[in-house]
Amino acid sequence: MKNILLAIFCLLSINKYSEQEKPIKTVHVFVALCDNENQGIVPVPSKIGNGQDPKNNLYWGALYGVKTHFKNSKDWSLIKTITSDNPNILERLLFKHKTSNTYMLADAYDGKYIKQTTIDFIEATAGKNPISVSYNETELQFGGKSSLLSYVGHDGLMEFNVEGNFSPINNIKRDAIVLACISKSYFKPYFEKTKVNPLIWTTGLMAPEAYTLKSAIDGWILDETDGQVKERAAQAYHKYQKCGINGARRLLVTGN
Repeated sequence: MKNILLAIFCLLSINKYSEQEKPIKTVHVFVALCDNENQGIVPVPSKIGNGQDPKNNLYWGALYGVKTHFKNSKDWSLIKTITSDNPNILERLLFKHKTSNTYMLADAYDGKYIKQTTIDFIEATAGKNPISVSYNETELQFGGKSSLLSYVGHDGLMEFNVEGNFSPINNIKRDAIVLACISKSYFKPYFEKTKVNPLIWTTGLMAPEAYTLKSAIDGWILDETDGQVKERAAQAYHKYQKCGINGARRLLVTGN
């Protein structure tokens, strides 16, 4: 019996040690809160379209918003709410994936500042503006030091152009997901400057809800190919939108 208990203890210790030794992956999600008043969108119900109210916002606190969907997921844990020194960010959350050494920082930007949200995201794809978050005696690296960056919300580039520090800081190949309408057409000129890998972006109008983001990240964590990640995203979008899998595959694409 003692030998059996010792073997179980050793196995648990090895698993714990192995988990700690896995390289840390970080994901940074920039969410431009849905805003009827300040964005060129088809208006949604006022309760979910207030860009200054993250609690109820379509892209954050609503059922399929980033905060709610990841908080309710069996795969992720909300581990920390962080006060940001950026006044444009109304809420900042730190999540951890339950079965891997992956952390996600999610920022809810005031919808009024969608232009600055877009700039911050694009600059991060160039490796700029690193953010360090302390957790369990570890300094987690986000912003331009993230392995994966994502933008969620309205595609403001349909209405405005942006300028920023878009020259890549190094040759590290970061991945990016852009869940916004027709994002491939509008973000491509900027991604050509930042040299980021477009893991997932879109060819048409879409609902940038968090189930698509989560499914793509699930595959990315497993080091799946870009094509496999794309298929996960398409399957999720079809499941929730009932749009037809072929339509979802045409909408959600990868690469240049």
